[in-house]
Amino acid sequence: MKSTRPYLMITFSILAGIVAVVLGARWLAGQASMTTQQVVVAARDIDLGSSLDASMLQVVRWPASSVPSGALSETAALDARVLRSSVLRGEPLVEGKLAPVGTKGGLSAVIGAGKRAITVKVNEVIGVAGFALPGNYVDVMVNIRDDKDKPISKIVLERILVLAVAQEASRDETKPKVVSAVTVEVSPEQAEKLDLARSVGTLSLALRNQIDHDQIQTAGVRQADLLQISLPVVQQAPAAKVVKRTGPARDIERGGRIEVIRGVQKSTAEL
Repeated sequence: MKSTRPYLMITFSILAGIVAVVLGARWLAGQASMTTQQVVVAARDIDLGSSLDASMLQVVRWPASSVPSGALSETAALDARVLRSSVLRGEPLVEGKLAPVGTKGGLSAVIGAGKRAITVKVNEVIGVAGFALPGNYVDVMVNIRDDKDKPISKIVLERILVLAVAQEASRDETKPKVVSAVTVEVSPEQAEKLDLARSVGTLSLALRNQIDHDQIQTAGVRQADLLQISLPVVQQAPAAKVVKRTGPARDIERGGRIEVIRGVQKSTAEL
């Protein structure tokens, strides 16, 4: 009778392998379910001010360790919500990018609390050659005549947010676009100042760095300031020295005569 021990060892090894595979698969499935969670992302690029619906959204599995703060897990919670900023395809939808519940779509959803939107008529030069895009910050300058009827150029508003150019509020464009109007976000007091400035003078926009928060007060520039040219310093030549003669001076007595010779002619002259 042959020994059955080798067959038992083989059978045991096969069973142990099967158990190990099953347990490993269950463990990996459990790990996967614990390290990811559902997150609602944009199914396509969406512009700010848009009212969301189910066709714009999709649910994906997102690593739990890197889920953005305020991310949502159900599309139903985003129905009819309005975006305050543009989102790209695959970008998670978070509360920070959404307007309050009940807000209607359009540019009004983008305006901050206590702020106003006002439109400024511009041309290619005033509009910084089309480089003032939604999301950029600009300084507003006005050119008017002062109390003495002299021209003056002065920055009247600093770090003003551009909400839209013409009728486009998308902040994803980087290509300059020359438009005829720029809509900016201002406080009520700034809106009054801007409205007065455009009625009494000519406005210009100065594009500034996104991270520059400094406020600089200037006195403005007048026509006389442009003509203040520093003249070069002219070095004066040293004064001539007076040399005093120490020898005896010969004075010619008045009433004397001198002899003048011209060629071969000779004459005398009275002194």
